[in-house]
Amino acid sequence: MNRLLLNNWIWLLLVALLAHSAAAETPLQTTPFSILEERQRNGNHFTQGLFYDGQRWWESSGLYRRSWLAEYTDPGANPVRRKWLARNRFAEGLTVLDNKLYLLTYKAGEVHVYQADNLQHLKVMHYRGEGWGLTSNGEQLIMSNGSGELVFRNPETFEAVRYLKVQGGGETWSNLNELEFAEGLIWANIWQDKRVIAIDPETGQVRGLIDLSALNPSGRDHPDTVANGIAWDRARNGLWVTGKYWQQLYLIRPEGLGFQRGAAP
Repeated sequence: MNRLLLNNWIWLLLVALLAHSAAAETPLQTTPFSILEERQRNGNHFTQGLFYDGQRWWESSGLYRRSWLAEYTDPGANPVRRKWLARNRFAEGLTVLDNKLYLLTYKAGEVHVYQADNLQHLKVMHYRGEGWGLTSNGEQLIMSNGSGELVFRNPETFEAVRYLKVQGGGETWSNLNELEFAEGLIWANIWQDKRVIAIDPETGQVRGLIDLSALNPSGRDHPDTVANGIAWDRARNGLWVTGKYWQQLYLIRPEGLGFQRGAAP
């Protein structure tokens, strides 16, 4: 190759790489959202996981000696079913896949599997490290552990299949907590942060963020009263969000990130 052409090719490659790097570090603009509905609920929930299938809600509440898993048809009413965990188990995130409910524990290294219809306990699988949030892309389970990395896991064995580093948006991400898979993106609460980020499940790039500071929930005056809990409402094209000790659930619809399609009240 001609040296001049080679130098030009190298220069163009460097420019492209620098442009890509600069784009990756550009801070994200906050995505606006509308509030479609606000619902009241009991404010003593230390919410760790939240899931909604259009008719039923499942929620997990944490803390040692006080952890439970519950099913609701109305989150403002008493649960239809509730399962208490052992006093030395701390409930964390949950998700439902193929009519099985998967519930993480904080430091016990256990994921408990239940029949979603009746909360019958089916089995326990094990993993190393901490468990924080859990969701599913319809085929695999996706887990957070408080770091900036997500782990894709086999739902039958809970073995790790793939690791995904979350990156971009001009920040270094960590403390990823409760997860939800919606509109082709992984949505994640960040512990002690009022923002929710939307993550590309293939690349780990943060594609957007929403700021829940505009919400004004009533709740316990406690340092752990933080945003945590995301559930996709497919029929109404929105996300239910709440927090630990929050007395409200909010159905919000981001302006974009997949939610502009087929919007209905």
